[in-house]
Amino acid sequence: MTSLLSPSPGDTSVLAGLYGPVEVKGSKELPDRAALEVLLRPKVGLPGVLERSREQLLRQTCEAVVLGGLHPRTAITLVLQVLSDAGSLLSCCLNAACMGLLDAGLPLTSLFCGVTCALDPDGAIVLDPTTRQERDARAVLTFAIDSAERKVLATTTKGSCSVEEMQQCLAAAQRAADTIFQFYRDSVRRRYSKS
Repeated sequence: MTSLLSPSPGDTSVLAGLYGPVEVKGSKELPDRAALEVLLRPKVGLPGVLERSREQLLRQTCEAVVLGGLHPRTAITLVLQVLSDAGSLLSCCLNAACMGLLDAGLPLTSLFCGVTCALDPDGAIVLDPTTRQERDARAVLTFAIDSAERKVLATTTKGSCSVEEMQQCLAAAQRAADTIFQFYRDSVRRRYSKS
């Protein structure tokens, strides 16, 4: 099991726990790869429809980079526990998921990160918006971006925006991804340095 706090925008924080690869139970077994399960736990209460939707996006993003074929007929469970939410929660969950996979030493094709952009009523782009900025925004877009080619692995939007605005948000998210990937490198270097 691996546990760590994610790199968090503002005061949003998520704890990641990764279990596996372990023997899989009956019906969940996949003969050619590991079965990946993602569980998102809210700060209080039981998971609802929103958490289930986010779990699906997180699972699909992780499956895109995990080399599950190296661990057939096994299960990998990633549990994300929300500790605090001050905005940009989905991007924080994506970052925690990637750091959990990385820290557990699972083989990956590339790393990924999450970046949330909000378009305020005037059309200005706000990166890593707070809950209030998300509420006041005309549109909120979250991108999962891979480290190899800065390609989009997943995206989700809430609200409406033009194609040009979406492209501007994507460009801003790809630039912001460089900072997050540098944070990953620095974190791994600190964790495994001999000093």
